[in-house]
Formats: sequence, C-alpha cells, structure tokens
Amino acid sequence: MTSLSDAKVLGGIGSLLVVFSAVPNVGWLLGIAGFVMILLAVKNISQIVGDKKIYNNMLTAVILGIGAIAVGTVTVAGAIVHVLGMGSFVASKFVLASNVTPGNWFGLAALVIAGILAVEAFLIASAVFVRRTYSSISSKMNVKMFETAGLLYLIGAALAIIGIGFLVILVAEILLAVAFFSMTDEPRVPQTNQVQTIAATS
Repeated sequence: MTSLSDAKVLGGIGSLLVVFSAVPNVGWLLGIAGFVMILLAVKNISQIVGDKKIYNNMLTAVILGIGAIAVGTVTVAGAIVHVLGMGSFVASKFVLASNVTPGNWFGLAALVIAGILAVEAFLIASAVFVRRTYSSISSKMNVKMFETAGLLYLIGAALAIIGIGFLVILVAEILLAVAFFSMTDEPRVPQTNQVQTIAATS
C-alpha cells in the first residue's frame, strides 16, 4: 500500500542523492539511485491522487533523458573513431597523418556540433515533461515549491549547452528535495478549491 509519507521520503532522499551525483567516482551511482527513488515517489503520488498523467509525464522525461545519454555516447564514440582515422599509433603514441585535410576537421566539427545540438534537444524535451510532472504535483499537493523546481529544471536544461545549466539543475534538485519534505501525509486542497467547496455547500 503506497502512502504520501513513503513518497515524501523517497522523493526527498532521491533528490539529495541526485545533487551528490557530482561527487567523483561514486557520484554516478548516487545519481542513478536518486533518479530511481524520485521515479518511485512520483509513481506513488500519481496513484494516490488518481492522476496517471503525472507518472506518464515523468516516465516520458526519463525515456527522453536516456535518449540524450545515448546520442551523447554515439557522438563521443563517432568523434573518437573519426580522430583515429586521421592518424596512427607510432611507438605507443598517436600521431596525426601528414595528409590530414581541412575537410577532415570540418567533418569532425560537424559531427560534434550535430551531436551536441541533438543532446540539447533531448534534454529540453525531457525537461518539458519534468516540469509538467511537478506542475501537476504542485497543483494536487498545494506545494508551490514543486512548480519552482520544475521551472528551474527547464531553465537549466535550456542553459546546459553553455555548462551553467547543470548548476541550475542542481539548485532545482535541492528545491525539489525541500518540496518533497514539505508534503503532508494527506493531499492538501488548494485554497481556491476550499472556497468553492464552502460556497457550494452554503
């Protein structure tokens, strides 16, 4: 049986683990564990409030995020293969061939730029669904911090191409942890809905 208290703990701790993904060596493991915990927390909330779109949006965001990782990996691998084709190893040292033409460098640059743009497109698309997820949770739980975290996540994804976006995403994850820990054990009814309910019964 799922509960909001479980979602609070899973989401809060998971968000903090994602923040620690910047730690060398073990950071990537903490990041993966954190993302899984957040996904489970969102699934619990989705089931409790009876809104499947919340979990479906988050699942779509995860799939698009995996797409970004896949495209990035292919780009790096393609760039390495391209560079290796431009030279050879001599005495255990890699040396560029003397007949490397400007066209070789142009092809490498085009590959890298196309890969970066594709990764950025996947990241932004993923962030759009992340924001939809947290906007819905913000509305259902009446915790505005979710809305703020989702917006910052989207801004961070848009700025990721210049590097500073990843710092914005880390800030978003910190706010997300605060948002999860701010949840009550029962869904809060937004104040506007409370007023409408009182008016309807009077």
